[in-house]
Amino acid sequence: MLSKNFLIALGIGLVCIVIAVCGVLFMQRGAHVGVDGEILKIRTTPIDENSTMVVLDFRVKNPSDYPFVARNVTAIYEDSSGARTEGLTAPEIDARHIFEVMPTLGQKYNQTMIERDKVSPHGQLDRMVMARFDLPESKLQARKQFIVRIEEIDGGMFEIPEKKGK
Repeated sequence: MLSKNFLIALGIGLVCIVIAVCGVLFMQRGAHVGVDGEILKIRTTPIDENSTMVVLDFRVKNPSDYPFVARNVTAIYEDSSGARTEGLTAPEIDARHIFEVMPTLGQKYNQTMIERDKVSPHGQLDRMVMARFDLPESKLQARKQFIVRIEEIDGGMFEIPEKKGK
């Protein structure tokens, strides 16, 4: 049988270890680089009967203590079965021209998120991604969701899914 003093010392030691582990986790809470966010607006317009231009305006939030630097941004269509199709992303200069020649897309609200775009620590940015999908507009309208995938400069991948019902 263990002595009462040994059990008390063991209990105090375990409490100290738990406090130390919680303290380390608390101090490291902002040390990982990553983003979250939301898709604010989705616009589609047909190019022809078998292809569609899609514009996703989104907000990116950086909860970490370090800047987030983007490498690549992609628009993804997910159908009702969960199959994903990546769109052909348009660079900023092409996006400006496309908005000029396709007035059905409406106004260009945000800049395209490009390589080396930075989201400051605990900051946020409003950006867009424009992509062409070789699918009819009716199929895109019957989607499960659109996703904005952002690759971080060091290789991390983060996805911002469309929230239905907004």
